[in-house]
Amino acid sequence: MNKKEEVINKIKDQATDVYQTIIKRQKPELEMPIRALSNVTYDPKKGFFELNGAMKKRTLTVNTIKTFAQTLRLMGLSQQLVKTNDIATKREAYYISKNWGDASFSEQTESDAIMDDVESLFMLNRERIGFIPEEKGGDVAGRLTVIDKDPDSGQEIKIDCTKFGSGSYSVPSTVEELQFETKADFILAVETTGMYQRLVKHNYFKKSNCILISLGGVPTRSCRRFIRRLSDEKNLPVYAFTDGDPYGWLNIYRTLKVGSGNAAHINKYFCVPNTKFFGITAKDIIDYNLPTHPLKDVDIKRVQDGIKNDPFVLQHPEWQKALQDLVKMKKRAEQQALATHGLNFVISDYLPQKLENPKSWLP
Repeated sequence: MNKKEEVINKIKDQATDVYQTIIKRQKPELEMPIRALSNVTYDPKKGFFELNGAMKKRTLTVNTIKTFAQTLRLMGLSQQLVKTNDIATKREAYYISKNWGDASFSEQTESDAIMDDVESLFMLNRERIGFIPEEKGGDVAGRLTVIDKDPDSGQEIKIDCTKFGSGSYSVPSTVEELQFETKADFILAVETTGMYQRLVKHNYFKKSNCILISLGGVPTRSCRRFIRRLSDEKNLPVYAFTDGDPYGWLNIYRTLKVGSGNAAHINKYFCVPNTKFFGITAKDIIDYNLPTHPLKDVDIKRVQDGIKNDPFVLQHPEWQKALQDLVKMKKRAEQQALATHGLNFVISDYLPQKLENPKSWLP
């Protein structure tokens, strides 16, 4: 059975079960995992957040009839997309529902939530069930050749990521069919587009023989999957270079490395467990005398929540200390703060010093 048939059969089996339950004059149920940080465990040996086992049920009742119908309609749309080898963006799926009468969605937030439910119901990522996000995956430059296929002829296309001038290769929404050729030493995943562009502008990938990837904030799933496949298949270490703040650490870095509670059912496909933290730390703020901004109340709350509830942080005393140090300082620093020592200080000093001192990296 190929992957396409697997998805179609999963949807058909679930729909058949609902139908047969109704024929028996019983209330059909759809059971799916609870997607939350409270329902995940973290095993460093596996390297990603896993579901703990708590489930929720959607039973057909007077109160749930609309969401139940919407779930089934979205499953039907998914089956149609997979059968015809087509795709729909999350926004397009929302507008398609306008033809569903009383089952239509009032807001895209509703359709996005039901789509997440359908994804977790089948324990498949939404790209496999035909739905893609609006945002692009990320930008890539450096010592990498991506091998894609012409959609019309099926012929192989080789894309050299050193040949884009001042531009970059953009990660597509689906990356499963891509192949890679590289002799790079590592992947540097960069939080901000501005810092990424500086590194590309000055050909940092040539100086350090690496592949540069722009995360653009919390990385999209296609970006994470791209990095994961590239890292696994070419045995490349991944270093994440983010701002020195709770968001950069607990949202961007942690999501890249171990995943999130909301996507716990598919984290094993999208996270990059061998990533090391290569960004601004509280110690860097002191050692490099960096300009800072005050921590906001929301930052402090994020730290407190992380130390108390985040399974990843709870597993690593190094991260607990790093977060506590930041709160004690009541300061945060951006990547671009390194420019206080010169626009290209990050290239001439900061990154080389990081590479030479693995003890400065956080897990």
